[in-house]
Amino acid sequence: MDLGIKGKHAIVCAASKGLGKGCAMALAKEGVNVTITARTAETLEQTAAELRKVGSGTITAVAGDITTVEGRAKVLAACPNPDILINNAGGPPAGDFRNFSRDDWIKAIDANMLTPIELMKATIDGMIARKFGRIVNITSAAVKSPVDILALSNGARTGLTGFVAGLSRAVAKHNVTINNILPGLFVTDTMTSRISAGAKMMGKTYEEVEADRLKPIAAGRFGNPEEFGMAAAFLCSAHAGYVVGQNLLIDGGASGGTM
Repeated sequence: MDLGIKGKHAIVCAASKGLGKGCAMALAKEGVNVTITARTAETLEQTAAELRKVGSGTITAVAGDITTVEGRAKVLAACPNPDILINNAGGPPAGDFRNFSRDDWIKAIDANMLTPIELMKATIDGMIARKFGRIVNITSAAVKSPVDILALSNGARTGLTGFVAGLSRAVAKHNVTINNILPGLFVTDTMTSRISAGAKMMGKTYEEVEADRLKPIAAGRFGNPEEFGMAAAFLCSAHAGYVVGQNLLIDGGASGGTM
């Protein structure tokens, strides 16, 4: 399927690896001009080189911390008029909420709620003027099925979800859509760190916790970033203009709900 976005301009955050990289790869294959950002310049440049091999559009790498004012300014200077925005940032640490300070909460909210909001604020009026915009926020399956050790993530990302529910409906008439993707367990560094944290808290081995995490997944495996990226690319496509304010759960069937 031709997604109808060849030549469009996209910003993909935290795109040097994991789910962000999967999204950038899928967009590059569609001929999108992709600006990627992440904190580690070396890894980011390696990813940019991979994207250039598969895409026909321009690939721009901007090293920086997207959760800072300076980091956002650098990305927006490189791509001031994006048609597509994929918000993504590393999740806050797992742990017992009793051990989190106020600063921990502020940091989590700043990275996983306020940063996406600031990027939407900076780009959405241009999308409205051009009558095309696709914004996808990568949140977490924990938004629908909260996990006790992910208190910071639960709170920050649920806040973003509520904000998007209102804004998405206000801009949909301009062919600007905002949706969220809620990933379950994908083979990424984040998954590894959270399994490690769970093992430490429960006094189990990494392998034991990994096996426990796999049990409820109907697909019988963990997800891979490439398939996640393809789902995100469709939400960014010309064909997704009627998908508004939705929360797409991609968890291999781990959640038993119908909604």
